[in-house]
Amino acid sequence: MNASYLNTQTPASGLEIPFVREMAEITQHMWRNGWDERNGGNVSYILDEQEVAKYLDIKQVIRTIKPAFPVHELAGKYFIVTGSGKYFKNVISDPAANLGVLRVTNNGEQLELLWGLANNAVPTSELASHFMSHIERLKVDPNHRVVIHNHASNTIAMTFIHDLDENKFTKTLWEMCTECIVVFPDGIGIISWMVPGSNEIGRATAAKMKDHHAVIWPHHGIFGTGSTIDEAFGLIETVDKAAQIYMLIAGHEIKQRITDQELVDLAKAFKVTPREGILNV
Repeated sequence: MNASYLNTQTPASGLEIPFVREMAEITQHMWRNGWDERNGGNVSYILDEQEVAKYLDIKQVIRTIKPAFPVHELAGKYFIVTGSGKYFKNVISDPAANLGVLRVTNNGEQLELLWGLANNAVPTSELASHFMSHIERLKVDPNHRVVIHNHASNTIAMTFIHDLDENKFTKTLWEMCTECIVVFPDGIGIISWMVPGSNEIGRATAAKMKDHHAVIWPHHGIFGTGSTIDEAFGLIETVDKAAQIYMLIAGHEIKQRITDQELVDLAKAFKVTPREGILNV
């Protein structure tokens, strides 16, 4: 199948393209987990130009889209993103209607649509938050590629009954599962409740991304990042599993727990450095 055929929005579904299939599969997993009801949640994934060029005609621009703000730091980069108002449950059956492959122009002022977002669909309303988080994560991790936002159920529930101090929240999660301090030794960032879809919430999230891979929006959801789809998804999966255990034991008498020294021993064994100020050792 040639690139020009794949670049037409119909009849090619897009599942022939590895990065489109990866997005379709991960959104299906999140929907089945109950994390992305209706059109809740969004994903953006930085793609390699050579990989995109294998499947799409990168010289053929379907249309241009103006971002919420210039993104000079991401100029020339390629992304696959979920669309605004799109239901994750539908992505696997019609990727071209629910996903889009975009390129940021060299001046950072426009987005060029190369595939998908059929019927004049637009990228996720949280794209500003995604771009801001990508910018900050790339500054500290050149291998960073993925931002996932979803409504992880147990994590949301935990924000109603647990102190929202970042260190206290992180320590509780670390104590719930042995793997937690290994998966997110940099802890969890937490912002104040804010109206979603704004540049303000994007800036607050990005500020936390300077020091954390994951940021919680209280009573709303979580942002998780990583160098791959699997890494970002696995981070959220681990946080939400720990939150689920917390919710199961909340209100019960705790007879034993993972101690601070045991958490230090875990970190040493797996060669990770826990965020300072959380453990009392």
